[in-house]
Amino acid sequence: MGRSLAAGYLLLFVAVATGRSRAPFTLPLKVSPPVAPDGSLVPTPVLLKPRSSSDGTGSSPQQEEAAGLALASDPSGSVNFMAMVENLQGDSGRGYYLELLIGTPPQKLNILVDTGSSNFAVAGPQNADLTSYFNKEESSTYKSLGIEVTVKYTQGSWIGTLGTDVITMPKGINGTFTINIVTISQSENFFLKGVQWHGILGLAYDALAKPSSSAETFFDSLVNQAKIPNIFSLQMCGAGLPVSGTGTNGGSLVLGGIEPSLYKGEIWYTPIKKEWYYQIEILKFEVGGQDLNLDCKEYNADKAIVDSGTTLLRLPEKVFNAVVGAIIQTSLLYIQPVLEIGQKLGCYRFGISSSTSALVIGATVMEGFYVIFDRAQKRVGFALSTCAEAGGSPVSEIEGPFETTDGASTCVSTISFHEPLLWIVSYTLMSFCGLFLLVLIVMLLLPPRCRHHYTDNDIVNDESSLVQHRWK
Repeated sequence: MGRSLAAGYLLLFVAVATGRSRAPFTLPLKVSPPVAPDGSLVPTPVLLKPRSSSDGTGSSPQQEEAAGLALASDPSGSVNFMAMVENLQGDSGRGYYLELLIGTPPQKLNILVDTGSSNFAVAGPQNADLTSYFNKEESSTYKSLGIEVTVKYTQGSWIGTLGTDVITMPKGINGTFTINIVTISQSENFFLKGVQWHGILGLAYDALAKPSSSAETFFDSLVNQAKIPNIFSLQMCGAGLPVSGTGTNGGSLVLGGIEPSLYKGEIWYTPIKKEWYYQIEILKFEVGGQDLNLDCKEYNADKAIVDSGTTLLRLPEKVFNAVVGAIIQTSLLYIQPVLEIGQKLGCYRFGISSSTSALVIGATVMEGFYVIFDRAQKRVGFALSTCAEAGGSPVSEIEGPFETTDGASTCVSTISFHEPLLWIVSYTLMSFCGLFLLVLIVMLLLPPRCRHHYTDNDIVNDESSLVQHRWK
């Protein structure tokens, strides 16, 4: 960045080109000096420039810096990042997926890449909506741990059994690795008709893993077994293209580092506020250059996350209403092409939806950028993706840094009602209710001489009985 910013911000511009109109919205993110895992400040990273030769030799200082960054991510040179380029298929509407070989002998499955969850799970018994599934009975290396796992998403849920098996990646890191894997036995609204994937690869932190954080995640297993750096990067190439249909748009999941050929310009980093989801801090929100002028806590209520498994940009209801109002006022549209019907008629959808729980930067935004999940230094990076174009025009921009008077944590609520806390509250309430119920049962079982002798005026109607309603 050229200088360290104790408190600054950068602007992420995203737009979808439809005919001659462009509909940009802006997400200012907090930027700060990178932080080492031990909390100490580390040197500001080298900023990479577009790949252009300045001396006629075909190699520029910027290109050398870019290559150096990739090599620095893998000092041993054992990981070939170019082998991972274009290892994804799919689109934002149906998800981006990676091909994996699971078990012995290997069974080939397509696995959805999801930065908003932490379990690696695959379809088990044959499902009418699927073309393939994992048969653990046919894998000699599968070991069941006998633990039932239940996971619920914003849309859909599943139940399965935790076990371990080996995996290899045709377009990934060379080698065979032993991974925790859940075999899904029941699901609801999860495997939908038309999807080409047969499981989900959760790339978030172990705090979200089920049944507990002690279940090592897929990526943590790779870091420990393959000895790769604790960083991965994601490019999804569906910007401006239909989000459903027969074709796939593709992309790249680079495990262990950054591939310079997938982006242009500089990489901008924003701190990870909490290591569960990839939670970041949104300072404000603009539509067509118009600031929504909401309290920044509204943008981060109760969290703001980067989630490749969510299709749209999801906004807290108050923010969503303000965005719709700004779009109406400025006569802008933010829409996505869905599927061409015939030769003259096209369908579109609104690329933003309301949310009851979080601001989610989903695939429709991420498609405009090459996104770096630098877990080692607790930050998420954004750079312009080389495939983020629509009609030959870029759909995204990054500007900054700009000074801000915002404090380091003023936009993130100090009270975060996330899942672990909800479990604690739930168990506390259950314990209280159980104790109260026990007291009532004891009272009912007491000998008659110990009971209060009620008069007619003391009798409580059964329909309003507290015990009756608690038993229902």
